[in-house]
Amino acid sequence: MEDKGFFSIGKIVATHGIKGALKVYPYTESLSFYEPGNQVLVRDSKGKEKTFIIQSARPHQRNILVFLEGVTGCNLAQTLIGSELYSEKAELPELEEGAYYWLDIIGLSVYAADKSYIGQVQSVFRTGSNDVFVVTDPSGEKNSEILIPALESVILEIDLEKKTMRVDLPEGL
Repeated sequence: MEDKGFFSIGKIVATHGIKGALKVYPYTESLSFYEPGNQVLVRDSKGKEKTFIIQSARPHQRNILVFLEGVTGCNLAQTLIGSELYSEKAELPELEEGAYYWLDIIGLSVYAADKSYIGQVQSVFRTGSNDVFVVTDPSGEKNSEILIPALESVILEIDLEKKTMRVDLPEGL
């Protein structure tokens, strides 16, 4: 979810210990968004927002344990469970040619090599070897979901200005 120049970097799924540690499920591969001193926007399920400074963070199993300035106890930390963490899009580092952020891919219109419309990228997920784009037809004309592997042999072109992607689907898709 992206709005107002922010993008989601994770979700608070639990607390850890009694000192206010938050267990965050990260949406990003890089832990650089969780470095001490970075500012994050916390938005709860009702849309209430508050900005915090990260005091410290460290990996913990599949999550990240995050301490935020001002969150000093378990009771306050528990009120944040279910909230999303956001970072400013302007903080994103430049990528090398041909690499894209998921937030730029989600929402692209996808077309086959023959220029027929396939659908729109709804989400992206990581597998052991490559990312996979989840594509559905938002008009409902095609009542299915297509999983498209993010491979150079499949993705022919991505045009962020036109918000389009052209693909050569493998047999069976």
